[in-house]
Amino acid sequence: MPSYFSLEGLPALGKSELLSALRLFYPEQVLVLPELVKEVGEREGLDPFREREELNRAILDALPKRQKEIESALAQGLTVVEESHLGVHAAYCAALGDEDFLAQFRKLEEELLWPDRFLVLEAPLAVSIARQAARGEPRWQVDLKILERMLGWLSHWHAERGHELERIAADRPPWQVLEELVERIGLVYRSLPHGEVLPYLILLGRPAAGKSELIQFLKGLSPDERAEAYHLGSIAVLDDFPILWEKFIEDDIWEEVGKGRLISARAEENYYVTDDYTWPFLIEKLNRLIDEEPRLPGRTLLVEFSRGGEGAYRQALARLSRRALSEGAIMYVKVSFRESWRRNQARYDRARRDGILTHAVPWEEMERTYRSDDWAELAPTPAGYLTVHGIRVPYVTVGNEPEPLTPAEFASRYRPAFQELFRLWRKRK
Repeated sequence: MPSYFSLEGLPALGKSELLSALRLFYPEQVLVLPELVKEVGEREGLDPFREREELNRAILDALPKRQKEIESALAQGLTVVEESHLGVHAAYCAALGDEDFLAQFRKLEEELLWPDRFLVLEAPLAVSIARQAARGEPRWQVDLKILERMLGWLSHWHAERGHELERIAADRPPWQVLEELVERIGLVYRSLPHGEVLPYLILLGRPAAGKSELIQFLKGLSPDERAEAYHLGSIAVLDDFPILWEKFIEDDIWEEVGKGRLISARAEENYYVTDDYTWPFLIEKLNRLIDEEPRLPGRTLLVEFSRGGEGAYRQALARLSRRALSEGAIMYVKVSFRESWRRNQARYDRARRDGILTHAVPWEEMERTYRSDDWAELAPTPAGYLTVHGIRVPYVTVGNEPEPLTPAEFASRYRPAFQELFRLWRKRK
């Protein structure tokens, strides 16, 4: 059932900002109404402390329209969230000794439509005072004594009427406050209709084959072009290189404390893997990261890794998340061993050797691991399906020589490949 909420609280605790977020992200579910007192005061250019009589008259004149707006929205099935309510203004009037408005308020009180639920942003008075100063709106700034008197009157008023106040702690990071507010109101985010996109993309290929450069290109596209031309949503990337680099650094620490390296050896400024159990370990780490990621509409989770040697991709894919395999597709970026080594050397930046686009695989690793792989055995045609544990997974192999350098070159090479991959994915689905 539609509900009418009020969000009250001390000045500058974030009421306006939080409600602006609700208005922006939940437009079809909620009608957000600004604080009537401030809306009227700003529109009429009235000082809330020096022009009390004019302000009160303007509020009372605007009140019938506000009440009709609330009734109409509720009748349409919308949730109404109003910043503050007339009881809060009455509390300020009591604190300021404005008996004229209080007398009118008491006459009107029983006739007004009141919120079903009262949400209260709560924080120490000192927080409100500090945030008011930071906000920089001296015309609406309220001092400590007035706030204390206002809170006392308002608390008594709520208690007399038996209102159950739902308190939300406001002295914490804003996203936590917003998250609780959304949950209390019961709003559920709904994506606007959009084209279907691949929920998972498994991106394979030799080191420096161009996988990371492709991701960079795809991220640079507008959301509409990425969805329509490449059938990808907003991109989240899981790459096993940062996990591997962390293991290398751990080996440095083990070596320093005297235990010796566990899974790697030094190769000048870099490292290479000496324990082949590292490769399945990395896949299992990726699987745990995949499991932690929610399945979000309009998003593509991209899983990137390189493997080499006899049976390498067969073994890696056999361990990989069944969810990613059953709901996703594979793209293999193909370059020769010689080209992989050339680009590997060309991209190396010693100062950023732990970076996705700037690291280098040393020759010892290239020679031992990546000289050959089994992709051609698994996927002998340029596009089709391979079977992993009974799951038919669509794939496309893209030759990536010569290296694309401009957006036009990336588009001409990869756009047809993604369209074919999506066609196979839809056919399998």
